[in-house]
Amino acid sequence: MSGGPLRIVRIANFVAPASGGLRTALRELGAGYLAAGHEPVLIVPGERASDRHTGQGRLITLPGPVLPGTGGYRVLLDRPRLRQLLAELAPDRLEVSDRTTLRWTGEWARRARVPAMMVSHETAHGVLRTWGLGEEGARRTADFLNLRTARAYSRVVCTTEWAEREFLRIGARNVVRAPLGVDLADRHPGLADPALRARLAPDGELLLAMCARLSVEKRPWTALETVAALRARGERVVLAVAGDGPLRGRLAQRAAEQRLPVTFLGHVEDRARLGALQATADLCLAPGPAETFGLAALEALACGTPVVASASSALGEVLGPAGTTAADHGEAFAAAVRELLGRPEPARRQAARARAARFGWPAAVEGFLRAHEAAVRVGTVATAGAAGSPKSAADSARSAADSAARVPESAGSAADSALSVPDSAAG
Repeated sequence: MSGGPLRIVRIANFVAPASGGLRTALRELGAGYLAAGHEPVLIVPGERASDRHTGQGRLITLPGPVLPGTGGYRVLLDRPRLRQLLAELAPDRLEVSDRTTLRWTGEWARRARVPAMMVSHETAHGVLRTWGLGEEGARRTADFLNLRTARAYSRVVCTTEWAEREFLRIGARNVVRAPLGVDLADRHPGLADPALRARLAPDGELLLAMCARLSVEKRPWTALETVAALRARGERVVLAVAGDGPLRGRLAQRAAEQRLPVTFLGHVEDRARLGALQATADLCLAPGPAETFGLAALEALACGTPVVASASSALGEVLGPAGTTAADHGEAFAAAVRELLGRPEPARRQAARARAARFGWPAAVEGFLRAHEAAVRVGTVATAGAAGSPKSAADSARSAADSAARVPESAGSAADSALSVPDSAAG
């Protein structure tokens, strides 16, 4: 455990100008680390190299190619350049937000004796299922990948109990839980905009909203199915979609062919405008089945707007009584929408805001810093970053790095023999 300031180097792939939850989480955590007296450095891919200081700390962009079929996501593929940069930065802690193409950084950290942490933003099992793998194949492949992740890093951070389960299933003992958060001052019911409602629902229709990347793992077509099912039952409903991605064209074509009243707003960069949508909507939809937390859904709650989410995701744990979950098809979502609307509007909006109030960013930052065994400042008081007997910073770094991956070797060997996944594919 270190009581002094640490250089926390963070690496993330799949971060683009149109990114949503991950970019928000990186920004808020970095700002929190900085406010706690640490030195956060974030490395992300981009079109060209850059290095600047921001409100979330130092932000380094390395050139990275666009991954085909992802709608603009870039990845860091130049391992020699990234290794050189990591050596130059000499981090005290490493935090990685991509457990596929960046898993090799765990081995780099072990050799450099740097405690390293992988953040699980989506379940491997859930993502594989959305890509079309059957249940058994998805589970076996996820277990294989998760074993490698847990063995590569000092710690694996999961944001919900639901996300933690797939690591506990394989016997990982280096998993910690730390929730994400929401800015309760930035997102609030007062953002509701009557003029926006008049534009999106001009005839007084029920206004649904979905704020999500339009890609396969988010299952955005479920929102269109929900509108179709509600309208088939005579409900006057419209849908506003904030987000972009590779499926946008097909979704827009489908909405037009079925004559569904859907407005595609594209990526909404202006946070005040996005907040106005979240606060103005009657309900928000979160159909992604692989979500381990769901920041957009939490932002909607902070705006006083209840959420219907996929029952396959972690969002039921986050929503609590402020929303509900449904099976991954339009009829089930439509039934859940009707159930939520059966509650008095003031009560359901108050419940949403009250639920969001339990998830502030200060608590999230504290949880992540404790996972790093870093000093945490609560108000003006610095507290220990993890339970246990005090150690020097050097001793803490060595013990965390040397004990990375306390996962049974026998379990890893069984997975390795069951699935012949090459290193190039597994990252």
